[in-house]
Amino acid sequence: MPGRHAKVIVDPAVPDDVAALLRDNRKLLLRIHAGWVPPHKRHRPFSGPLAGLVARLAATVTAVAAAVYGLALFVAGRYTPFVVIMTCAALLIVGVLLRPRPDAEVERTHALEREVYDGARRHEGHYVLREQLDEPARALMARAQGAIDQVMYSSVNTEGLLDGVRNAVMLPAQEWEIARLLTKLSELRAEHQEVVSEGLTPEVAAVAEPLAQALDSSQQAVLARVEALERYAGHVADAERAYRARHQIERLSAKLPRYEELLAESGADGSSMPELSRLSDDADRLEQALRDSVSSAHEAFRHLRG
Repeated sequence: MPGRHAKVIVDPAVPDDVAALLRDNRKLLLRIHAGWVPPHKRHRPFSGPLAGLVARLAATVTAVAAAVYGLALFVAGRYTPFVVIMTCAALLIVGVLLRPRPDAEVERTHALEREVYDGARRHEGHYVLREQLDEPARALMARAQGAIDQVMYSSVNTEGLLDGVRNAVMLPAQEWEIARLLTKLSELRAEHQEVVSEGLTPEVAAVAEPLAQALDSSQQAVLARVEALERYAGHVADAERAYRARHQIERLSAKLPRYEELLAESGADGSSMPELSRLSDDADRLEQALRDSVSSAHEAFRHLRG
C-alpha cells in the first residue's frame, strides 16, 4: 500500500509477496545493506531437526522396551527391579516429552534470513531504505508519502468519486520514482560534501561549483514532483470536505420533519423554520462544490501524469 510513511519503499514492479517480505524485515535489510551475509545451510546427516527426531525416536523405543521388560519382572515376582526399571522408563519418557526443540526455531529463523537475503539481492536497486536518504531527502519523502496517504485514504477515493484504479497504480509509481531519485541525490550529495570538506584548490572549486548546482537543480526537480502530489492532495482535501459536509446536510435534512413536528406540538416560535428550510439549498450548493472539487482533482491528476 502506498504512503504510510513507509521506511522501506519498494518498486511496484517487485512481486507483491517479495515486496511484503522486504517491508516486514527492515532491520534485516539494514544488516544486509551493511554487508551481512546469512550463514549457509549445512547438510549434516545427524544435526538439526532430523537429529532431534532420531534421538526422540530412539529414546521412545528404549523406554517402551524397558517398560515391557519391567512388566516381565512384575510377572516373575521381582518387584524391586520392576520398580527401578519402570521408574527409569517413566523418567525417559518424561525427558522426551519435555525436551526443548530449539533446533526447529533456529532453522526457521535461518530460513527467513536466507529468504530475505535472496529477495534483497535478487531485487537490489528496487527498494529504498529510509536510512539511505539524507535529512533533506527524508523530509521530501515524508511530504510525498503524506500527500499520497491523504488521497488514498480519503472517502472520495474509497467511495469511487475519484479514479481509484489509476490512483492505485499511479501513486505508488510516483512514490517509488521520488524515492529512487532521492536515493541517488543523497549518495551524490554525501560524496560531494566529503570532497568539499577536504578543502579545494581554485581549479577544483571551479569544477565543483557546477556539480553543486546540478545537485541543487535535481533537488528542485524532485521538489516539483512532490509539490504536484501535494496540489493533487489539496484538491482531494477540498472534495473530501465538501463530501462530508454534503453527507452531514443530508442526515440533518432527513430529520427535518421531526423538528417540524416538535415545533408544532410544543407551540414554540416557528421563526427558526426558515433557517431549517435552507438545508435543502445548502445541500444543492454543497453538491455543486463537490462536483467542482472532484473536477479540479481530476485536472490536477492529469497534470501529475504529465
